Amino acid sequence: MEASFKSTLTDKRQRYVQFLEQFAPLIEGEKNEISVLANTSAALKEAFGFFWVGFYLVHEGELHLGPFQGSVACYRIKKGRGVCGTAWAEARTQVVPDVDQFPGHIACSSLSRSEIVVPMIANGEVRGVLDIDSDQLATFDETDREYLEKVVDLLVKTLYKPA
Repeated sequence: MEASFKSTLTDKRQRYVQFLEQFAPLIEGEKNEISVLANTSAALKEAFGFFWVGFYLVHEGELHLGPFQGSVACYRIKKGRGVCGTAWAEARTQVVPDVDQFPGHIACSSLSRSEIVVPMIANGEVRGVLDIDSDQLATFDETDREYLEKVVDLLVKTLYKPA
């Protein structure tokens, strides 16, 4: 299977709509968490050119680095620490226009300037987070929040729905 997620569309909302149309069949029926998250990271990076995109998964009381695309990253994040740990603790999306202004920000890369983190919630429990960084300030807005939450919702329904 070869799929290209590159888009010539310039409108962000339209690009997300197109992405979701292509993304749904990519993960449909797949149950291997690491495989699905790896392809999700690659597809999002290809489609939007994000600086860093990947997942942290809850394991033994911490977030552990999962599949990602970009430069090397922190291995573990404690609950409530940094943007990812806050998204986990609060079970809600975090949109950070300037990471240097976020209390307790964890600088895995000094080039990261803004960030969005969307928790993956299944059966009332955060299973992990989708973390996306930009090397530009104020990259992420309500459109990103809306559509990345839809991406995560699709992931959760595919990977974690009760058997």
